Amino acid sequence: MAPALPQSADNRSRPPPLPQSADNRSRPPPFGSRPVTSAAAIFDMDGVLIDSGAHHRHAWRMLLAELGAEPAEPEHWRLTIGRPSEEAIPLLLGRRVSGAEARRLARRKRDLYQERAQTGLDPVPGVREFLESLARLDVPRAVGTSASRWDAERLLDDLGLLRYFDVIVTADDVMRGKPDPEVWTEAARRLRVAAARCVVFEDALVGVQAARAAGMRVIGVTTAHSDAELRAAGVERTIPDFRELEWSHLLHR
Repeated sequence: MAPALPQSADNRSRPPPLPQSADNRSRPPPFGSRPVTSAAAIFDMDGVLIDSGAHHRHAWRMLLAELGAEPAEPEHWRLTIGRPSEEAIPLLLGRRVSGAEARRLARRKRDLYQERAQTGLDPVPGVREFLESLARLDVPRAVGTSASRWDAERLLDDLGLLRYFDVIVTADDVMRGKPDPEVWTEAARRLRVAAARCVVFEDALVGVQAARAAGMRVIGVTTAHSDAELRAAGVERTIPDFRELEWSHLLHR
């Protein structure tokens, strides 16, 4: 799959075409005819749909080793969770970096991650069954991720999850990454669902903060942070994974 072309400000106002994956023929129908009052489910990708945390931590450690650099914080990987890599670089190094350097190091980190990911990735337990239940209920579904479109579509397609989503908003589609709410508000806009009717599933503190700033409900997934940390950031409840989770129970708080 070729990388997505950069999108202009005008292009970002138009929903993207459906990904041209082999699974498209089995994708659920689009949701363009739904009323804006429908409730929707919006998912972060890493740590929520895909159990990728260990691979990301390995890639950051390898990048630091190549640079001969010490991380700015003991638990440095926490600084990177939920952020675009270009924005995580200066936090990780504890110093200002130029835009060109940030992009170069971010590309290297993505290469290291992809090398590691070739050993295999798994979906978060229960997520496939939960997505299938949402499809049966005709619930609008989107992904809001800090990954690039190329990475997001490739990873989701590899795990057979891409076909469950009508909208995918990536770092390529927004001007500002999390904790700015743009990724979530853009997903809601493309789904034609009011922000207050969206339930976000997120494992990163910056992602929780972004969703709350957008006026959305948030369910925390404890793959990266504790229940206490996620609740302090603003989630209404936490789950370890999606096993035995029922959408109807989330709608009736």
